Amino acid sequence: MTGKGSAYGQAAGDTDFRKKYDVEEYAAKAREREAAEKEERKARWEAKMAGKKYYKPMDGSETLTEARNATKDYSKLIGTTTLVPAGAGVGKRGRGAGFYCAACDLTFKDNLQMLEHENSPQHRRNIGETGEVRKATAADVHARIERCWQRLQERQKEQVISLKERLEVRKEEEEKERGEKRRKRKEAEERKRLEKEAALKAKTDYGEDVRIEGEHDEDDMMAAMGFTGFGTAKK
Repeated sequence: MTGKGSAYGQAAGDTDFRKKYDVEEYAAKAREREAAEKEERKARWEAKMAGKKYYKPMDGSETLTEARNATKDYSKLIGTTTLVPAGAGVGKRGRGAGFYCAACDLTFKDNLQMLEHENSPQHRRNIGETGEVRKATAADVHARIERCWQRLQERQKEQVISLKERLEVRKEEEEKERGEKRRKRKEAEERKRLEKEAALKAKTDYGEDVRIEGEHDEDDMMAAMGFTGFGTAKK
């Protein structure tokens, strides 16, 4: 049937959903990448023969190196699991089991090696830094000292406030503990008073023969042992 079409109103045989690629463009990119890798391998070999360390050449877009303003916290990785891709390398080159640096394509077995690598010129070059620091002026030094002084004053103020708060909280806790002890002592005294009043009322109502709990324990024990009394015999 020649008039048969698709859901979009077009002939089913005339629709091609496959993405078109420019073969020449990707081939040119591949040639450029291979040429750059070949040039890098040559530069690495020349540096190795000269007894020097190879660094990535700068293209002018690098920035100056600045101090890290955050602490590297590796403790959050404790107990976590990382998936290692199939065919991962055993040495440092490539992604493997350990701490991986994507900028340098290197894997390190412990955090100390990783931290040393992040401070190395090689890593700094690969992340777009020159490895040089900006020379500080007198105004920068004064501003840094002022910031440090302000931070120190704030910390001391926080310590004073926190110490005062801790003392107040401790004072309230001690007051609550003393109040609780007074309450328990009053309850015990009131309970003893009620028990004593109940015993006196029982003796008044039923006479002296009524037995109060704990009153005749000593006499009962002596009777059970066969002692009837310690009176002297009459002569």
